[in-house]
Amino acid sequence: MENYRKARTVEQPSLCPFPDLPSDTPEVRVKDGSKIRNLMRFALSRMEEKTASSVAKAITCVEIMKRRVHDLHQHTKLVYRTVQEVWEPLEPDAGLDSLTVSRNVPSIWVLLSRDSLDKNQPGYQAPGSFDALWAQALKEEAATPKHGQRRKRVIL
Repeated sequence: MENYRKARTVEQPSLCPFPDLPSDTPEVRVKDGSKIRNLMRFALSRMEEKTASSVAKAITCVEIMKRRVHDLHQHTKLVYRTVQEVWEPLEPDAGLDSLTVSRNVPSIWVLLSRDSLDKNQPGYQAPGSFDALWAQALKEEAATPKHGQRRKRVIL
């Protein structure tokens, strides 16, 4: 690739995987350079007004939102969008052709709602279900002896 330079990048738009949403539903687009503080300010202001890497930031924002605004229903969808990069030769007279590289980039769509959502849809998470999973994990962790602790019983 040392004989090429990137000429342009063409991203195919990804369509919202949640059908039948009202057109005024706020949408937060999270990119690699997005600051979580700015994303949260925008998202929280929309919820307070009672309107309804980047994947990791989106998940972080969702979890912060769920801790600050209780009783939120969640639908999560994972999709891939296509990104095409066109590479041109550095020296046009060298006899090299242009290259087009296509990549499938993962995207996450998370719908948070105070109103109940369809529980039968894949990716549905009920309010508080995340906390219940953590409570169970903490209970199991507490029952397991830590390194250096003595066991009271051993089965041989």
